[in-house]
Amino acid sequence: MTSLWNRRSAVVMAALVGMTGCAGVGDAGASATARTRVSAPVLASSAPGSSTPAAPSSAPASAPASSTPATSSSDTPAPSPSGPPPFSAKIEKVSRDDVRYSWRPGCPVPLSGLRKITMTYWGFDGQAHTGTLVINKKAAEDVASVFGKLYEMRYPIRRMVPVDVYKGSDYDSIDADNTSAFNCRNATGSGSWSNHAYGLAVDVNPRENPYVYADGSHAHRNADAFVDRPLKKPGVINSGDRVVRAFARIGWGWGGSWSGAKDYQHFSENGR
Repeated sequence: MTSLWNRRSAVVMAALVGMTGCAGVGDAGASATARTRVSAPVLASSAPGSSTPAAPSSAPASAPASSTPATSSSDTPAPSPSGPPPFSAKIEKVSRDDVRYSWRPGCPVPLSGLRKITMTYWGFDGQAHTGTLVINKKAAEDVASVFGKLYEMRYPIRRMVPVDVYKGSDYDSIDADNTSAFNCRNATGSGSWSNHAYGLAVDVNPRENPYVYADGSHAHRNADAFVDRPLKKPGVINSGDRVVRAFARIGWGWGGSWSGAKDYQHFSENGR
């Protein structure tokens, strides 16, 4: 009798445990499983541009809702970049509208001989920017490589837009401290074509690097503080510095080395 009574008691106790403690553990496990299954489709999404939808949930329709709110991808901030973007340059053909003011029939280079480079440059504000330079097509890749070097060395550039933004005015472009290249015009003080008319010259930071006549005068009052060389200021180009050497690597000469007048902003294929 005692043995039978003990066996019955064990059965009753097992039943009670199954109705209380074990059932609680089972529900908690089911709840955890439900949370995983409900939130998974929200967190998983198809790759951008993919036509393959995210995998559907395998959770039953009757699964209890999770007490933890689902995470939306829109609530998650994009990761901060670890540094400035890498240099990039895109070389494209030039349309007539691109050079409406700076090119005309009779210029020494045909429209088909020009290219525009859309590329990264480092600003005076310590940030990366995108600018456009119009150049002769045969020099486009070399010039882009030079500006890649300038970007790597964090040489600051004020702005970089085609001279057409200033309706072809060389004076206005220089006064705005604009780095530019092609402009179908004569050389300063000459009746002959400038190297800019061929797209084979670049003016870099013309305020910080002015054209100085042989008598020491210059045309832009906003460049008064940048006439003398050597000069250690942001954006200034000095004899033999990294900017001069970067252009020298592609065989281009610097106007700051001329005798008489000095064109500190100017680099060209033939050095003039």
